[in-house]
Amino acid sequence: MQTNETESAESSIGRLFEFLRQPVGRYVLAWEQKYLDAAVADIFGYHALQLGMPEIDALRENRMPLRICASDRGIGASDGSPLPLPLSREGSGEKIAVINRYEELPFASQSIDLVVLPHILEFAQEPHQVLREVDRVLVPEGQVVICGFNPASLWGVRQSLTRLGATPYLPREGQFIGLPRLKDWLKLLSFEVNRGRFGCYVPWVRSDKWLARWSFVEKAGDRWWPVLGSVYMLSAIKRVRGMRLVGLAKWRKPERKVGLAPAASRTLLRTGEGDAVIVVGDERAANDASPLVGQTTQCSVPNHI
Repeated sequence: MQTNETESAESSIGRLFEFLRQPVGRYVLAWEQKYLDAAVADIFGYHALQLGMPEIDALRENRMPLRICASDRGIGASDGSPLPLPLSREGSGEKIAVINRYEELPFASQSIDLVVLPHILEFAQEPHQVLREVDRVLVPEGQVVICGFNPASLWGVRQSLTRLGATPYLPREGQFIGLPRLKDWLKLLSFEVNRGRFGCYVPWVRSDKWLARWSFVEKAGDRWWPVLGSVYMLSAIKRVRGMRLVGLAKWRKPERKVGLAPAASRTLLRTGEGDAVIVVGDERAANDASPLVGQTTQCSVPNHI
């Protein structure tokens, strides 16, 4: 079973390699190279990793000290056969490592600062497992850059016609993933999408002549219908949520509650004399400013009170 899956993966990668050798494939590589250079230039760290497609140098503008291209084949090995190690790109310090499966990356957990996936999810046997492995090897706040074919485009519509017997325009083995679906996968793994871009608006032509004639639609597509680009590039940041340490709560002096005090009351006591009474004040009337409160005063009153 494992042998059959490996052979199927090698066949898919071989079809992608054949597509990239065509004029339309070189057109896609040129667009991706341009915007990958801009995407990875300002990402800093120590270790950068590119998975698959050694035909494109996705990390050439990145300045990390260790840059690795891990692929299941070497440069120019269209049949998927591995090449001997060590390998390196000419004129750069990037190393090329040959691996067997993208679903089982031979890297330690939380050891990579940047991972670039050019069309790997579309031709992998288990794209969910590839993303889980990328999440495992990325450090917190590490970034992943993904390139893929957009099924909601002219090329995607043309590819869907293969069900009716038409000749496939893109590699038949590719399982193209829509951008909303990919965002859901990243969200489940706690990735936060920070930017993206669409490109390659030329219709399904195959020759350099027709590619040149349709080149004017690139600027028009970026301006008027960007989401219909045949290729997209997406970058996301790995977020790790943890506990937040809170210090001791500061003691606050309790505030005195302001209440209502009862009003002062006065009682007239008859002394037995016809012309005098005693006025007694209520000591509970704390908010009464009258000098009669809390003391006894004798005054003269008429006898008829």
